[in-house]
Amino acid sequence: MTATRLATKYVEKPWGRTDLPGFFPDGAGRRIGEVWFDGPDGQHPPLLVKYIFTSERLSIQVHPNDVQGRARGLPGGKSECWLILDAEPGATLGMGTHQPLDAEALRAASLDGRIEQLIDWKPVRAGDFFFIPAGTVHAIGAGVTLVEVQQNVDVTYRLYDYGRPRELHLDDGVAVSRAEPYARTATNVAERDAAALLGRDEAPFALQLATFAAGDHALGAAGQCWFIPLTGHGTLDGQAWDAGQCWLIEDGAMLSATAESRTLLAAL
Repeated sequence: MTATRLATKYVEKPWGRTDLPGFFPDGAGRRIGEVWFDGPDGQHPPLLVKYIFTSERLSIQVHPNDVQGRARGLPGGKSECWLILDAEPGATLGMGTHQPLDAEALRAASLDGRIEQLIDWKPVRAGDFFFIPAGTVHAIGAGVTLVEVQQNVDVTYRLYDYGRPRELHLDDGVAVSRAEPYARTATNVAERDAAALLGRDEAPFALQLATFAAGDHALGAAGQCWFIPLTGHGTLDGQAWDAGQCWLIEDGAMLSATAESRTLLAAL
C-alpha cells in the first residue's frame, strides 16, 4: 500500500487565464491554461489528470484510439473525460458534428473554416460530465474550468485553430476522426454526492464521484487508483492532502478527512 502525491505542473497557454482557484497559487500572474499531475522523477502513470482554464476556444481536434496510436508508433491512443467545475454564461463545449461527415468533407471544412459551424457547440454548466472517446471531433470553449482525466499519451491532432499560427495535422486527424453527432446522454452531478461517471465497459478507465464524510475511510483496492480531491483536506496514509492535488494510490490507502470532501476516483 502506497500513496504518492503527483507532481504539479503549470502549463502556460495563449487561451489560458490568470484568475486561477486559490489552491493553485503558483500560477499567479501567468496565463495558465492547464495544471497537470504527473509522476515523480520522469515517471508517467497510465492516466493523466489535468485542470483546464480557458479564456478562448481551444483548437478543434481529435485523438486516435489505441490501435491507431500504436500504428503510428505511440504507446496507445487517448480517450478523455471532462467534469465542468465552473462555466461562464454562454460557455460551450464542441463535441461531435451536427451531421456525419466523410473524410473528404471533414478535410475541406477544416481547411476553409466551416468546421467551426459544423461542430456541435453544446451549452454547459457546473456539474456537467462528458466522456470523449478517441475519434470524437471536439473542442473546449471559452470561459470554462474543468477537470480532465485522460489516457496519458501525448497525442493531439489539430484540425482547425481559428487562424492561430500553429501546425495542423490534417492527414492523421482526418484518418482517425469519426465526424458524427455526439450520442452520449449528458449527465449533471452538481447536486449529487456520489455517481458512477464512467465504466470500464465503455472506456479504458473508470471514474466515480465520491463524497467522504469527516472521519476515516479505506480507499481503493488492488491496483492503481487516482485520488482527485475537489474540496476538503485531511491525511492519506498519514500524509497531508488538500483540494487541488492528485494522488496515485497503489493497492489501497487509509483516508482521513477533516471535513466533508468531494472527490473524483479514477481506476484502470
